[in-house]
Amino acid sequence: MRFLKKYLGAIAMWAIFETVAVALWITLENPFYLLNFTYIGTCLAVGIGLYAAEFKYARNVVQFAVGLYMLVYLGGISGENMQIEGFWYYLFLGVFEAAVIHYVVAKIFGPLVFGRGWCGYACWTVMILDLLPFQTPEQPRRKRLGVLRYVFFVLSLLFVGTLFVLHVGQLERIMFWSFWIGNALYYLVGIALAFAFRDNRAFCKYICPVTVFLKPMSYFALFRIKIDEKKCISCGRCRKVCPMEVDMMSNARSRENGTECILCLKCVKSCPTRALKL
Repeated sequence: MRFLKKYLGAIAMWAIFETVAVALWITLENPFYLLNFTYIGTCLAVGIGLYAAEFKYARNVVQFAVGLYMLVYLGGISGENMQIEGFWYYLFLGVFEAAVIHYVVAKIFGPLVFGRGWCGYACWTVMILDLLPFQTPEQPRRKRLGVLRYVFFVLSLLFVGTLFVLHVGQLERIMFWSFWIGNALYYLVGIALAFAFRDNRAFCKYICPVTVFLKPMSYFALFRIKIDEKKCISCGRCRKVCPMEVDMMSNARSRENGTECILCLKCVKSCPTRALKL
């Protein structure tokens, strides 16, 4: 029972993704989705298990296992644009596959279950940004800059929509190169912002257009960090170590920056009274 309790989160995560994998395999009659979501779910489950076993680099292992798979295999070898413009591209084509399925599972309806967990464990942009030296923000949050995410969200839609309106040829090739150029820009901008604001997650907070999908759904997330108010001594350590500046001393869904939680569990680990838990 102790083993089951310790690794219950890992088992639950694997079960969720395996259910999705089997459902898509049967529905779409394509074994790729069985292999794809089984792999991602297994990586996430292993990462959560490693964290439970107190392995220091558990999250980094998952980030690279999933991130490189998405970036190198799906993006490079398979030629699938898994960025937001790829999502718009397949929607305009009217095809329920590739980036559309990825976004539906991981970034639109998935957050109803695991919130911003994608940002904490699977994003191929953040797998690099999290290696930078500014693990916790050293400057006040610039909330007004958050409007930029909506600007880039709209621009990505306009970019793909314009290609279809103008009947531009070789769309597959354009999507392939936009994936790589877009990723290069993400890394450059993300690293520049991290050093400018002394915050590894500045890109996530101000620029990333995918958060337009993630934030509203994360408000209703099933898996959340919760606090036992009887154990809390209001030391503020959880807030100090949180890379997303979430107010973990409140259980309200409307808590400050509540939809920003990436389930990194740094707050849980830092709590001296073990008042926090997932």
